[in-house]
Amino acid sequence: MTTDSGPAGQGGLADPAAALADRLFHDMIGALELFTVYLGERLGLYRALAMEGPATSAELAGRTGTTERYVREWLEHHAASGLLEVDDPAAGPLARRYRLPPAHVPVLADPDDIRYRAYNGVEIARAGRWLPQLVEAFRTGGAPSPLPWAPEGRAEYNRATFLNLLGTRWLPAIADVHRRLRREPPARVADLACGPGWSSIAIAQAYPLVTVDGFDLDADVIAAARRYAEQAGLSDRVTFAATDAAGLGTAGRYDLVTIFEGLHDMSRPVEVLRAARGMLSPSGSVLIADELVAEEFTVPASDLERYCYGWSVLSCLPSAMGDPGTAATGAVMRPATLGRYAREAGFSGVETLPLETETWRFYRLSA
Repeated sequence: MTTDSGPAGQGGLADPAAALADRLFHDMIGALELFTVYLGERLGLYRALAMEGPATSAELAGRTGTTERYVREWLEHHAASGLLEVDDPAAGPLARRYRLPPAHVPVLADPDDIRYRAYNGVEIARAGRWLPQLVEAFRTGGAPSPLPWAPEGRAEYNRATFLNLLGTRWLPAIADVHRRLRREPPARVADLACGPGWSSIAIAQAYPLVTVDGFDLDADVIAAARRYAEQAGLSDRVTFAATDAAGLGTAGRYDLVTIFEGLHDMSRPVEVLRAARGMLSPSGSVLIADELVAEEFTVPASDLERYCYGWSVLSCLPSAMGDPGTAATGAVMRPATLGRYAREAGFSGVETLPLETETWRFYRLSA
């Protein structure tokens, strides 16, 4: 394969066209690298190197039930890109031994670590799979047909974050909520848009008295959440239901209602917030976490804002466009937008909580 973009980026960067060509060339390198990360995650190549140590291409293929020639090319790419190390680059192709550097293990091979990012390969592959349908959706204004989760499966990108931080750092920082979750009578928590349930499970693990009800529209993801709760030994205190949060008839039952990184995806966020308000006990709270975007539209934007806009264009906004009454929020939900939704839902106030995170802003809604 040849490309004109690479050479164009080698000089003349004062020329805006050359600079843009160089940028897109390097973006292509990054995109291709993420697709190779997808292969490493899906095929268990990273885990095999982390658990069983350095390997030749033939050894790694044997460990993972894959074909040596494919694995050799993947190993060479990863070594050339600095994702893996090779003992002796001058050795013959079949003699070279490759290793996963210890510093790369938490990022590529340990899904329990909050630094784990191999799921990015899965996410980018899924984002690309419905691009042809998204082209048509741009023309019609509707939503692309939902993708089946096979063959990639669901990238549970918030799993380690919830299990490591939600019940140990974030909730304890909200003093009155923390106290209520720890004391008798046992508190009840509703976790809306719970996904595969890791936020619900993390709350129950941190607070042994509480019961948590998780709700999500996706029946498949709710089935997975039930399995995870059972595996964690929490199915007696954590339950899940595949239902629309806006229609829940659970007035006054909950001491805490949570929506973690889900409100911007909802086609009718005001209806959901109105339902959440109705679910609260007299002293209850609604806790929302969403993207840490800037308070106003600015250009150029930060890397995080560019990231959020990218997902908004490719996934978050399209997912909500199938409803004729959609709010069409998108992933870049600024504080003023959330405040407007909360007021329309009947809340008297919105407090931005002083919780320091790299990607989320936390809000507390007062009934």
